[in-house]
Amino acid sequence: MHDATEPAPLTVAIIGAGNRGANVYARWFAQLQPRVQIVAVAEPDPVRRELFAARHQLAAEYVFTDWRDLLRHRRLADALVIATPDQLHVEPAVAALELGYHLLLEKPIAPTAAGVRAIAAAAGRSSGSVTVAHVLRYGPFFSTIKRLLAEGEIGELVNIQHTENIGYWHFAHSYVRGNWRREDESSSMILAKACHDLDLLRWLAGRPCRSVVSFGSLKHFRPENAPPGSTARCLASCRVERSCPYSAVRFYLDGFDGQDRWPHNVVSPQPTAASLHQALENGPYGRCVYRSDNDVADNQVVALEFEGQVTATLTVTAFSADNTRTVHLQGTHGEIRGHLGDGLITLNDFRTGRQQRIQVASDSRGHQVEDEALVRDFVAGLRGQRTGPALTSLAASLESHELAFAAEESRRRGQVVQLR
Repeated sequence: MHDATEPAPLTVAIIGAGNRGANVYARWFAQLQPRVQIVAVAEPDPVRRELFAARHQLAAEYVFTDWRDLLRHRRLADALVIATPDQLHVEPAVAALELGYHLLLEKPIAPTAAGVRAIAAAAGRSSGSVTVAHVLRYGPFFSTIKRLLAEGEIGELVNIQHTENIGYWHFAHSYVRGNWRREDESSSMILAKACHDLDLLRWLAGRPCRSVVSFGSLKHFRPENAPPGSTARCLASCRVERSCPYSAVRFYLDGFDGQDRWPHNVVSPQPTAASLHQALENGPYGRCVYRSDNDVADNQVVALEFEGQVTATLTVTAFSADNTRTVHLQGTHGEIRGHLGDGLITLNDFRTGRQQRIQVASDSRGHQVEDEALVRDFVAGLRGQRTGPALTSLAASLESHELAFAAEESRRRGQVVQLR
């Protein structure tokens, strides 16, 4: 029985019980029980749907195959997580806002500028709200850099150099074989992967962007680069599989320890050696990276000019051993260098010659620290326990998407794009 002296639990519904919906957001919401209760799910995949329902002990009438059924009538929860594929954000977000849900919306907001505008318009009419999952703002690494800038530790900001090292194996998993490999099924790589990074650049610069220029291509993961002796699938008697850096056998089978975690639980919802082997024989994750149907860029560079003569560059690349972000901020009397994976920030003060090394929680476990902080802040906001808007409210997140659309336009047209 609920204690009348305690506020009623905040109820949450989830649309999309894949990796982010089930293994990230639902996991952290469940950690907040009994203050938070997961009450409903919509997920088309029967295995993922049944696993989610059993894990969170959902009543059968609150388990849906189609998000339309969850949103068909009255509001079933206070808050709603939308963690569907990129192309399926707009319709459920607009429908949910019309019902007054408070949304935690997986990035990107939408894969097109028209879709972003549709959600923004719906939010303007709604009693609900939208928090965008730009989780990196919530972690100690970038929040510390933001604080150092605000405190004037490097004087006036002049330039930012930021690199998104996707990692050769991560790129092959997500952007060659995986859900983000094709723009018509998800979005451009610069939006799908690097809207985080463009959001950070805008946040750190602290001022609007005036112009964008970008270069990049799908250089390597193409049929003409397939080595002699390779086959359509890594398990199909490929003669070069053992020496291929992108071998699916090495990624998913070699060294598999039986644990249910990413990326194995993306390949198979309940990963075992047998289920992974079957998935590689029949599914997309067993395909040769040179013979997939991918079309998104595997490397891209973006240069940005912000108001106040602040410049920035963003490099996004598949071709790195590290799977992390590095950043270098240069100011009029100091500089900051940071390595997200190590959690190390180095501050050099030109006035004193002093170097300060600041150690924060590392990103070696992925975005777990940031994901937890985002969920806790989202709940605090709905409880009225946060002062001010969400750190990644819809309004705060719109410009990062405008920058991504401008970068992709520039890359395709070979022109500088001026922003309003």
